[in-house]
Amino acid sequence: MQNAKILWADDEIDLLKAHILFLKAKGFEVESVTNGADAVDAIKSNTFDIVFLDENMPGMGGLEALAEIKTISPQTPVVMITKSEEEFIMEEAIGGKISDYLIKPVNPNQILLACKKILQNRELVSQKIQSGYQQDFRRIGMQFYDDIDHQDWVDIYKKLTHWDMEMEQNEDKTMVEILSNQRTEANTNFSKFVMDNYLHWINSKDSSDRPLLSMDVLPETALKSLDDNYESVFFILIDCLRYDQWREFRSLIAQYFYINSEECYYSILPTATQYARNSIFAGISPLEISRKFPKYWKNDEEEGGKNLYESNFLEEMLIRKRLNIKHSYNKVIKNEQGASLVENYKNLLKNDLNVIVYNFIDALSHSRTDVDIIRELAPTEAAYRSVSRSWLEFSPLMDLLKRLNDHNVKVILTTDHGTVRVQKPVKIIGDRNTSTNTRYKTGRNLSYDERAKYLFTISRPEEAMLPKTNVSSSYVFTTEDYFFAYPNNYNYYVNYFKDTFQHGGISMEEMIVPIIDLSAKR
Repeated sequence: MQNAKILWADDEIDLLKAHILFLKAKGFEVESVTNGADAVDAIKSNTFDIVFLDENMPGMGGLEALAEIKTISPQTPVVMITKSEEEFIMEEAIGGKISDYLIKPVNPNQILLACKKILQNRELVSQKIQSGYQQDFRRIGMQFYDDIDHQDWVDIYKKLTHWDMEMEQNEDKTMVEILSNQRTEANTNFSKFVMDNYLHWINSKDSSDRPLLSMDVLPETALKSLDDNYESVFFILIDCLRYDQWREFRSLIAQYFYINSEECYYSILPTATQYARNSIFAGISPLEISRKFPKYWKNDEEEGGKNLYESNFLEEMLIRKRLNIKHSYNKVIKNEQGASLVENYKNLLKNDLNVIVYNFIDALSHSRTDVDIIRELAPTEAAYRSVSRSWLEFSPLMDLLKRLNDHNVKVILTTDHGTVRVQKPVKIIGDRNTSTNTRYKTGRNLSYDERAKYLFTISRPEEAMLPKTNVSSSYVFTTEDYFFAYPNNYNYYVNYFKDTFQHGGISMEEMIVPIIDLSAKR
């Protein structure tokens, strides 16, 4: 903040000499003018760190000068100072993108505080974030070794995600590394927790002693809302959406919708679209789907799309639940499909339930693996979140939400699974029918290090409510940030997949996923 340059425009500048001397004593350079026109001329010929601008000056007033200054130097912070507290003046100033607003008479400490907020904001915020995380660090770490349940792990994941996002702009790399290490430790312990409890969860009919799972999502959210007095209920699923990406979305959506609840549920294993999303729309496990609807279910090694019958599963679930309602199912893969939905959104409002699947985030994660330019656009977790937010901001989904804001609707926004950034390769051998996913493998005669504590083996798939293609089929899952690579051409696979976002295995990022309850602000 030392030697920062201030331009102060006020027609009563002589009365502010004490304030100017105070700022100079604090190390600021202060140039003063007595009218708006001179302030604009000063901006044209010099660079300033802050402009203090009196609203009520003869000739060119403060608001007019503000508009000129923002045209010449839009990045320069302007603090508006005024005697008036009239609302329209505040609105005009805020609309002109001021950085702060002060009411006369001002004292030197108010001016200094305004300078600190503008010039030292990033540094002060960074210090506050570091202090906050340091206080939380020990509490989070101690929880790993307590007897904690599935909701405690949701809370831990939310806290770590909060600090991850808070530290995006933190220049103290030591603190960022400490947080990264704690997140790694958390995922190690979370994976052990899941391996110890998953088979009980997936077989339990008592939802009080297990987390909400994929097959519970529709019945426990959108279907329960059908009895409420809403014009229509929308169940919107964004494929592959992580909790941190939802946090990026939140401020955009909160402009139009009340966020009634912001919960998480646990995706089933494998945390892959074929299994998790089919279970969401069928309301039953993959094993039950394969038995009840053999013509709709395709195993990993079979040719063809694995999620072509979601609308059929939805229809069957509504019949099973004895819900005779008008409903629709739409899958948006291309932008024009989303635009068409927006154009015809009033037709959707005639339905009791509308289910819409958006596929962009999943496509983004796969593109980041396959397309070099996507890796360049999203080289870090923060950049990946930013690209996701940019998509939503200009997407047909956002257009649809804006339209729905005018109606009495309920929106459930969720996903089928998340992704994790993989770093550590694991060797595995399988026959030609082995599944191709990098985070899990299913097939027969799988060969790998069965002693590895970071692998979760299910030798009898029916115990995990999973189908099998033959008598000796098994499933093996990677945990934390591991991924499978074949010994043949090993270095190629490692280089191709390392540092990419993958899903199918066990990690907080893949399994603990958002489920958001929204109602229109209207």
